[in-house]
Amino acid sequence: MDKISTFVIDDVIWVFRDLTRQKHASMFEHPFLNMLREAHDTYGLKVQLNIFFKTDNFYGNDEFSLAEMTDIYKKEWEEAADWLIFGFHAKQEFPDYPYINADYEQVKTDFTQMQNEVYRFASPKNWSIAVLNHWRPMSKDGCKALYDCGARLISATIGDRLEYNGDPLSLPYGHASRLLHNRKPETMLFTRNSKDVAIRHSLCGYNHVTVEEQELTLCTSKYIENAETGLKFKNFLSSIVHNLSSVEDIREEMAQYTENEYFGWGTHEQYFYPEYYAYQSEYKEKLMIACDVLKNNGYKFIFMQDLIK
Repeated sequence: MDKISTFVIDDVIWVFRDLTRQKHASMFEHPFLNMLREAHDTYGLKVQLNIFFKTDNFYGNDEFSLAEMTDIYKKEWEEAADWLIFGFHAKQEFPDYPYINADYEQVKTDFTQMQNEVYRFASPKNWSIAVLNHWRPMSKDGCKALYDCGARLISATIGDRLEYNGDPLSLPYGHASRLLHNRKPETMLFTRNSKDVAIRHSLCGYNHVTVEEQELTLCTSKYIENAETGLKFKNFLSSIVHNLSSVEDIREEMAQYTENEYFGWGTHEQYFYPEYYAYQSEYKEKLMIACDVLKNNGYKFIFMQDLIK
């Protein structure tokens, strides 16, 4: 059995802002990208950066969008496309669950806008047909839009669908309003298997699979075919999200999954930055530990889109 692993970094936008403003001679002089290249050169890591179109004013008025992104690194991006690509995530970080009740045109517009900018400053080779959108839930109309835009695989949530009890306090962070605003028939609740207890009670959209369906694909390279939209559904983050793991515990946490055919894992960009309120100084150390564990357990790194047969 070939053992395969996919790795993603969500919420990516700040590195593009830095590259545009700092004008390094090479994009790999930026410490974030330098870290990723080191992991690739040492362990063969392949990375999908799931990107925002613009920064969010939650962090202040220092606004930046991909429309401003410099194209001086176009050749470097294209040359790195065999191990470093981009995926559609969302227009910006807030609100949470941006596409849970989205209409077709909203998703098509956001996806196309982002894709066009990536083609401009990088290349079509750097664009993924696998989507892990922000918070994951996507409406049925949104799934249809993604397929029509060329996407073929989308990350899914898993569990039994639950009815909303009408109590907004049963959901964290004001998520009840995200569930109810322009609510689609498929928008419901489920219990999330997460170390972050605050989001155990979460929202789900159309790209949701039952526990029984998940059992058919669990820990393997398989996925669920959705005939109504054409998309394939899979839980990519089937193992760890390492910004929720400590340096001391990450090897032990990973060990429970290393006999599986498929190991899906990820993290988020912002924890790399000292100015972020939840900065993790051990970000690089955890990445390298995880790569080392996977390489020593016989895993080959692939992109999520490579799962499609």
